[in-house]
Amino acid sequence: MKTTLIDGVKPAKYDKDIAGNLLLENTDADEVRAQKFVIGVRNEDGAIYRLIGATKHNSFTNAVEELEDLELVDELSDMEGTTHEGCDAIFRQS
Repeated sequence: MKTTLIDGVKPAKYDKDIAGNLLLENTDADEVRAQKFVIGVRNEDGAIYRLIGATKHNSFTNAVEELEDLELVDELSDMEGTTHEGCDAIFRQS
């Protein structure tokens, strides 16, 4: 899976846990957005600071499970098939 931090947006305090639990390859935002599935992660201020891209549904599902294990909540989970802010899932602290 590919990931990027959004320029000028402060990472969340729990970002080290995300980077430690997921196998992520750092790249630029355009390459992450070109992936079939895109996950956004919000910081404590509510801004998306990290994007994670997955090419396969299995990889996307694995990433979602890992983020849920970190007790993050997908705010789009009730809106299946809907994207928001260019993301298929957006995780934040509960």
